[in-house]
Amino acid sequence: MELDRIYFYTATINQWIPLLKQEECKKTILSSLKYLTQKGCLKIYGFVVMPNHIHLILEAIALNGKEMPHTSFLKFTGHSFLKILRKISVDELVKFQVDDPNKLYEFWQKGSFAYEIFSPTIAFQKLNYIHNNPCQKKWMLADEPSSYSLSSCSFYECDVDNFGFLTRIEDRL
Repeated sequence: MELDRIYFYTATINQWIPLLKQEECKKTILSSLKYLTQKGCLKIYGFVVMPNHIHLILEAIALNGKEMPHTSFLKFTGHSFLKILRKISVDELVKFQVDDPNKLYEFWQKGSFAYEIFSPTIAFQKLNYIHNNPCQKKWMLADEPSSYSLSSCSFYECDVDNFGFLTRIEDRL
């Protein structure tokens, strides 16, 4: 990923474990995105938090120290997930153990997916995909996209910003 380019970005929890069903983990995702946007490192144009992965339409605006903002996001949320699981479920924490001399646990799968968005058509196609994801038969997390609380859909459809970190994609295109 490069600065000042828009991407459709997917990060998946290791082994597809539904870690993001935990309320504290959801809050960690949202607070990290808000922090990085308020700091001027990221712009978030769309998102959805699913039980075991997230989709974002994002633009890295500036480095967070020496690293890309999405890298900071993954590191911070991983450290936070460790703290959360140590408090609430050691049994769940064991599922994330790895055989690595540099770390004991890994919460995000390696190789997050980033696809650069080159046109308004693709941007709106990806935004539509993100917003409809919770309503897919596989998930059935909501009856209507705008009723799912962990996405940017109501921001676009109802002009309601419950998160404080979203920017309309049409403002950028």
